[in-house]
Amino acid sequence: MAEHLASIFGTEKDRVNCPFYFKIGACRHGDRCSRLHNRPTISPTLLLSNMYQRPDMITPGVDPQGQPLDPSKIQEHFEDFYEDIFEELDKFGEVESLNVCDNLADHMIGNVYVLFKEEDQAAAALQALQGRFYSGRPIIADFSPVTDFREATCRQYEEDNCNRGGYCNFMHVKQISRELRRKLFGRYRRSYRRGSRSRSRSRSVSPRRVRERGGERERGDFRGRERDGEGYRGKRSSDRSERHDRDGGGGRRRHGSPKRSSRSPPVGREGSEERRARIEQWNRERDEGV
Repeated sequence: MAEHLASIFGTEKDRVNCPFYFKIGACRHGDRCSRLHNRPTISPTLLLSNMYQRPDMITPGVDPQGQPLDPSKIQEHFEDFYEDIFEELDKFGEVESLNVCDNLADHMIGNVYVLFKEEDQAAAALQALQGRFYSGRPIIADFSPVTDFREATCRQYEEDNCNRGGYCNFMHVKQISRELRRKLFGRYRRSYRRGSRSRSRSRSVSPRRVRERGGERERGDFRGRERDGEGYRGKRSSDRSERHDRDGGGGRRRHGSPKRSSRSPPVGREGSEERRARIEQWNRERDEGV
């Protein structure tokens, strides 16, 4: 039973929870809806209700004085609003998505949805927007359950063939120009690339990790191997110096070591007969000296 309820949650088959509020964060029935509106206590998405005021709100394409409006002027007015809102919300964190509805129904007209990268960023923005005004109107902000706008937008509107027009129950998202999108959202890509280069550069210069264990600092594997190698090389050099002093080569040691090519060939490269002959010669020289 629980699996069945979970599978139909937020769908038309769910007779308890409102599917429209779950998908678009708004419902035409409002608080009079017969189904539940589960308002989230925390969310990365904020809904700024009825915030955008179109210049042709009363009659599409016509201003309040009855004069026709140039579509380019309407788009310019919208992009000015979009940039203004984006710059204000960007102060609280990275904005992943900012959508403004072009619907005409009362519960969706002028709705602004902003999706932050982190929930705490949305919470900080919500707290800062409380009690503020925009264009002489109070800002009504709240958390929204919408986190995936693919389920909230009208696909037919994106294809310019929605037969319900502005009164569609799904989001008709107004589009901004490519230049403005690159200007606003491109800053995150540039900062990410700079951060990636700096992180990769720091890893190439100092590829080590430092950990604290019991008040003692231990370096990572790379530095550990380097440290052990230095100690091992120091021990070998000290053994050679002691051996050299015992052989009476201290004077040569102070004036510099002879080249490796001037030394006699290593013992390991001689045959067994040559070694036996050399040992016998050493024994004869020792006996003669005695």
